[in-house]
Amino acid sequence: MFFNLFSKKTSSVPAYDYDPAKEKPIIHASICNGEQVAGFKDISTGEFHEIMLIRDAKDLEDFKNAFGLEDVGKEY
Repeated sequence: MFFNLFSKKTSSVPAYDYDPAKEKPIIHASICNGEQVAGFKDISTGEFHEIMLIRDAKDLEDFKNAFGLEDVGKEY
């Protein structure tokens, strides 16, 4: 079994051009199974852009740190 010991760790958060004037950070949470998806909701149209699945507190912190967010709202 061979693996690369010196591989770069890739970011778990995909690149996205977040515009705070037009979008707000939201976590969509399912009331059925508890699945949570972080993304941005367009303020004028209400369209949601999924960014990443939130599996644990570390994923949420990675999302906040990647976009410089303090607070993220939650919608069900």
